[in-house]
Amino acid sequence: MGAMLTSLAKFCCVALALAPGAVLAQAGLMESPERARPAGMVLLSERVVAGGKQATGVYQIERDPALPDVRRVKVWLELPNDLQVRNETIRCSPMAPMRVTNDGRDLIVRQLNPGGLINPSNRLDHLIWWAVCFPELAAQDPAGLGHRARQLGFGGHLQESEQRFPSPGR
Repeated sequence: MGAMLTSLAKFCCVALALAPGAVLAQAGLMESPERARPAGMVLLSERVVAGGKQATGVYQIERDPALPDVRRVKVWLELPNDLQVRNETIRCSPMAPMRVTNDGRDLIVRQLNPGGLINPSNRLDHLIWWAVCFPELAAQDPAGLGHRARQLGFGGHLQESEQRFPSPGR
């Protein structure tokens, strides 16, 4: 009996280390990320992956009172075994559209080009940017919004770039 309990304990430790959220949710000790989604969240993407769903959404979009082109937003990044909620800043200006985010290590500033080329490396940036700056266009494929971007004053000819700044204490 003791050896069986030791094996079970080892299995539980390994399972928790590999997928803590999924294990706790299945055991009824933690709510699944999907059920914990906040009211009012705009779902930008969702797909089935191993172990459950991967989803991205935005909520609590607020205008910066001092800077009319700047928005603060919470970004929901959901995996079956993980959930991250990031506070981000989005600039909606036609002259310098950008997304300011982080990856837990670095502050990341991405200059965007609404109406320009969309590829796998910038798709999430543009999904979030469109949802925050133009909520009526949320969750639409940004690759198909070139004409609309030009109508809104975005030329589609800006250079996209990324700058990373180490977080304090690193």
